[in-house]
Amino acid sequence: MLVACSNDYLGLAAQVAGLGAGAGSSRLISGTRPAHTALEAELEDWLGTPALFFTSGYHANLAVFSTIPESGQRVASDALNHASIIDGLRLSRASRCVVPHAAPREIPDEVDLIAVEGLYSMDGDIPPFSDYPTAPLLAVDEAHAIGVLGPEGRGAAAAAGVQPDILIGTFGKAFGAAGAFVAGPPELKELLINAARSFIYTTAPPESVARAALGGLRLARDRPELRERTLSHARWLRDQLTAQGWEVPGDAHILPVRCGSAAMQLSARLLESGVYAPGIRAPTVAPGTERIRITVSAAHSESDLNRIAEAFGEGGRIA
Repeated sequence: MLVACSNDYLGLAAQVAGLGAGAGSSRLISGTRPAHTALEAELEDWLGTPALFFTSGYHANLAVFSTIPESGQRVASDALNHASIIDGLRLSRASRCVVPHAAPREIPDEVDLIAVEGLYSMDGDIPPFSDYPTAPLLAVDEAHAIGVLGPEGRGAAAAAGVQPDILIGTFGKAFGAAGAFVAGPPELKELLINAARSFIYTTAPPESVARAALGGLRLARDRPELRERTLSHARWLRDQLTAQGWEVPGDAHILPVRCGSAAMQLSARLLESGVYAPGIRAPTVAPGTERIRITVSAAHSESDLNRIAEAFGEGGRIA
């Protein structure tokens, strides 16, 4: 087949294939390649629902929240939702109601869509999914939970026995690759393909990215010991840091160690000990709640975890 609709103007895509060749066009022109459809088919088999591959989690959330809510509808958005959810809702024609974090009983009765995350990246907590009303559509951004939590790693909502109407996931975290996806009913996929601007008007992800995402998905799905090891490491390290007197809220593999105004000084001390963990400051988090965010991995060894705990023990003298 002679391609006469690609944006590969200098013909370099084939020459840089070893570096991750570009798709040359948007998905709806000539950019859809076998790797994209193979990844979507595997996602659909895993999740049991149609899925659409996106360049990034930001693109996916912009697509969902700017396209799905219609004029005259109302969306309840958690106060700590990611910027990509907020930006998507700002682009929509619906009205937005910001509700207190992880407080389903504060959601007004007259809403058409509820937007939450599965695992909040700065607080490390999981919303009480079983308490959310069932009538409105539920959209869950599982970026930090997918691959680790729930049956076969299908996310925090699935762990609570809840099936979101719209599920957003990313490949750049637990799956070790890049890109993102949106999963839901067939009508959702068709709508996003035909109306989501962040899907239509952007070059498709390189096939190398889709292949990496597919490999990461298969490894995460088929190796439950990795999920178990990650969560076991998180429990152990949280216990160690709590015993040292640190405040470490959260429910899973994200450990926000609250240290207030000493966050950057503590971060520098940790770096001197060979532990890289940047401080999180306002406005990313509220003033007075500055923290060091630790994210544990199945790749961490027992000695790695001990090293982190020891570094915090030494750093505690300045906090």
